[in-house]
Amino acid sequence: MAKIDRLRLGIIFNFDPRWMGGIIYILNIVRVLNFLEDKDKPQVFLFYDTKLERFLHEMSYPYIEKVPWEFIPVHKGFVISMLRRRNVFISDMIDKYKLDALFPNFNFPLNRKSDKKAVSWAADLQHRHYPEFFSKRKRMERNLRISFMLKNASDLVVSSQSVKDDFFKFFKIPGSINIHIYHFVSVIGELPETDISSIRSKYNIPEHYYLISNQFHKHKNHKVAFKALAELKKKGKNIHFAVTGKFPEKPNSEYVQELHDIITEYDLKGNISFLGLIPRGDQLLLMKYAQAILQPSLFEGWSTVIEDARSLQVPVIASNLPVNIEQLQDKGTYFEPHDYLALAEILYSFPSRDYNDKIYEEYEVRMKKAAYEFMNIFNDTLPS
Repeated sequence: MAKIDRLRLGIIFNFDPRWMGGIIYILNIVRVLNFLEDKDKPQVFLFYDTKLERFLHEMSYPYIEKVPWEFIPVHKGFVISMLRRRNVFISDMIDKYKLDALFPNFNFPLNRKSDKKAVSWAADLQHRHYPEFFSKRKRMERNLRISFMLKNASDLVVSSQSVKDDFFKFFKIPGSINIHIYHFVSVIGELPETDISSIRSKYNIPEHYYLISNQFHKHKNHKVAFKALAELKKKGKNIHFAVTGKFPEKPNSEYVQELHDIITEYDLKGNISFLGLIPRGDQLLLMKYAQAILQPSLFEGWSTVIEDARSLQVPVIASNLPVNIEQLQDKGTYFEPHDYLALAEILYSFPSRDYNDKIYEEYEVRMKKAAYEFMNIFNDTLPS
């Protein structure tokens, strides 16, 4: 049997450990490659920061080499790159491991004149929509890095048409850069063998509940859901929210205090279960058997929670952001993100689940499509 000449693809796994969005994104990039035909599977070199080592066991793929890497600090790397006229963030990886392509790259202090493809990625442009959620310095840093990226990178990956539209709205896009849309998917492995009644008992959740799985940031907009719950309680409709997600590390969070004020004012303590950050298997089981997933965000680039719901065939009630509609199309139920009365009306008459319903495209079909969609980004670097 002839040896397959596989694409040598470097994947960078270097995020703040608190940013689960980025971590989950890379985990699923690696996992989805398993859905390719064997002849199309690349050889992956995963360059990881050791502070993320605990996630490596979740990346199962037959052609992967996991390489611990010492990543240079951003500001220092830009200065050294400019002085040496060489992109120190990526050059050593590409040269040492003879890579054909490297993804995702955030730092392009100068143009890399090479036939090896270094592909950048931008999750979203939230800082341009909601600047009040970011410090002035953070906004400046984001804009500067994106400007360098657009000027010097040859390829940029975004997660949705909405994000691509934002780039053309907020930045001048040079004709030299190729923008690819890759629709991230959630690869769901084996669920825990524990039955759902045991999980509900573990977390003291009733049989019928709605699930909110978001971190406690202002743009995640828990407030509209809690206000809708209060409105339902006024009408004598008793429903329950199970809420997962990491609480802010900053003590005395104003946002969390606002949520607690709503709970206290409307006596909602018995209607909401705050579960915090729970094991992934428990979270997925709770998702699978929820009446629906609530995604009330003010902003998303491409929602991981919605992708989880699609993979598990769970209904979604979401804010009517263009990206949510792009993601769910006619399969979602929508409301204006500040209209708690509209959300309350939806919840009041939302039908009970039939757990055998197939709402979305078949899981295996979606995963295979996503795998080839991702590899198409590197088509011109594939070995001939």
